[in-house]
Amino acid sequence: MPPGNPGRLVRSLAALVLLSTAVLPAALELVGPSPFGAIGAPADRAVPPHAVARADLRTLGAAPTVDIRRTGDPADRITLVLLGDGYTADQQGLFREQADRAWKALMEIEPFRSYQGFFNIRRVEVVSPVAGIAENESHDDTGATPLGMHFWCDGTARLLCADEAAAARYAGDGEGPQYLIALANSTEYGGAGGTGVTTLAGGSPDAGRIIQHEIGHTVGDLGDEYDSAPDDADYPNLATENADEMRRRQDKWWRWLGAQSPDGGGTIGAYRSANGVYRPTADSVMRTLGGAYNLPSREAIIEQIYRRVGPTDSPVPPAGEVTGRPRLQVRPLPLAGSRQLQVEWRVDGVPVDPLTVEGGSLDTSRLDLPPGHGATVTAVVRDTTDWVRDEAFRDRYMTRTVTWTLKD
Repeated sequence: MPPGNPGRLVRSLAALVLLSTAVLPAALELVGPSPFGAIGAPADRAVPPHAVARADLRTLGAAPTVDIRRTGDPADRITLVLLGDGYTADQQGLFREQADRAWKALMEIEPFRSYQGFFNIRRVEVVSPVAGIAENESHDDTGATPLGMHFWCDGTARLLCADEAAAARYAGDGEGPQYLIALANSTEYGGAGGTGVTTLAGGSPDAGRIIQHEIGHTVGDLGDEYDSAPDDADYPNLATENADEMRRRQDKWWRWLGAQSPDGGGTIGAYRSANGVYRPTADSVMRTLGGAYNLPSREAIIEQIYRRVGPTDSPVPPAGEVTGRPRLQVRPLPLAGSRQLQVEWRVDGVPVDPLTVEGGSLDTSRLDLPPGHGATVTAVVRDTTDWVRDEAFRDRYMTRTVTWTLKD
């Protein structure tokens, strides 16, 4: 998992319990300070002491693993690993159904819908000796489950925690970057995000909307935008300055100010919440379940995706010196929809006639090269999405140049 300030990671667990009353009953709002204390709180508070104490009651071992969606080599993709807790052997079918609903709901919201080809999906079928998880404040209404999932984490009713060390052991080491998502066998409302394991109640009617919100914390490092959230503005979608100050300092989402919100809810600005911090839009999925990510949040998610995977798979043949006149191929990662990554071909610095290009490949035998003449062929793959306005980031992470040298 990506490194970060331990205090921010722990505090972001409060995500679910603080959502807008437009979705949650007022009784679920946390009024008052965050239960996680100061920014310097240790990261291991995400693994509750009682879960560690009873870890010897759980047998940690191998569990069946299924690649339910593979878009490419795991070394070149982000893998979402779905694990279940509190599902007995006879309930694995239920876990599969709930896991499928969860990841499909995630791929319905932008930018995950467009960038779903950047993700593999893997399911780990962890068999629990008991059905369900601990749902009451004392954590004693069920026996020990493999991932130790329970509500009332740190005294907050809807905060759903897991033993992150146990989840990591069941998930195993991936070939590339991966995010762990733990589903609890519960119909209660709850979840958490922003730590090593994103959690949700798999049987909750709101499970799909919960994961859309929580994964924003985990993948995009986004903060909560609702009024009763902690007043921590150290997130890409939260600020302490108003729009004029952002423009003057060229800070936060200054590039987006005045742009139309993707959900048609007005323009990007600086909307002050009751906790004193500003958010980019009047509403979003980080404020109310079922909403959309606003444009600064979309950009933050896309940037975090590209920090973990590049825009192409390995070229064929490998870059470098090649003999003869082979077909050269770059393999941009696919996007969902009509827009794809842009590929620009050049030979000795001169743009290639588009008629010579077939998708991501170039047949060099069709180039008008004199006999015995070598050439340098370059393909530049670039993500031109207008959901990113940081051009320096686009040049560094979202653009890849592949060069071959043709030799006779």
